[in-house]
Amino acid sequence: MRQRIACLGGIYSNYLALERALADIRHRGADQIVCLGDLGAFGPHPDRVFPLLAEYQVTCLQGNYDDSIGNELNDCQCGYTDPRDNHFAQISYDYTLANTAATHRRFLQRLPAQLRLTLGPLRVLFCHGSPRRVNEFLWQSTTSTAFLERLASEHQADVLAATHTGVKWHRRLDKHRHFVNVGCLGRPENDGHQHVWYTMLEWRQGQLQVDFVPLQYDFRRLAREMREERLPEEFVETILTGWWTTCLEILPSKERRRGPH
Repeated sequence: MRQRIACLGGIYSNYLALERALADIRHRGADQIVCLGDLGAFGPHPDRVFPLLAEYQVTCLQGNYDDSIGNELNDCQCGYTDPRDNHFAQISYDYTLANTAATHRRFLQRLPAQLRLTLGPLRVLFCHGSPRRVNEFLWQSTTSTAFLERLASEHQADVLAATHTGVKWHRRLDKHRHFVNVGCLGRPENDGHQHVWYTMLEWRQGQLQVDFVPLQYDFRRLAREMREERLPEEFVETILTGWWTTCLEILPSKERRRGPH
């Protein structure tokens, strides 16, 4: 019976954070490691994440980015509506597509959109954005508890685990059900800190324990490599400062007020 599942959201080509996270998870112990999608985007050298995922036997889901890269679509299907956000998203997508090997694109193409596992007695449904849509944004400030309870009922899950927003959060629902946004491993979460996050789900003492784990990595090296690959300076600034400079218009007002931009 699984007691601990480690969850990775949005790797975004940050192989340096991924390497540190997987080593930390191995030290802490987990019965299974699940990546909830978006292996590429934003960072440099997307091909470097795949050997690490294979070495640590990470179970991967298909995010919107993975679907687009795997099928060589025209854009990332990120769900942005703002022209500036879409401009930077296209730069990121074009770079990632050009630098992802054909064998890895085929791997991404075959990934499942959802995964069901048990954690203790709990039925856990893992997805990228939501069980309804791969690129749906579920924000803490704008997503109602009643809506999440309905999703959990419709999809017969005790725990819904998702990512896509890049910001972690957890809400206890009715009965013994939960929604968990596992956050993002690939970039800071617009909080002025350079560390990133992964999430540990644990069945302990008869209940679900959700542990958001902060992770330090060599962010200065990542910034250097981003500049060497001529990725936008706006991306580099986010890594160095911990504040988002792009993907801002999609943020609800409460989440956006956390940052200086």
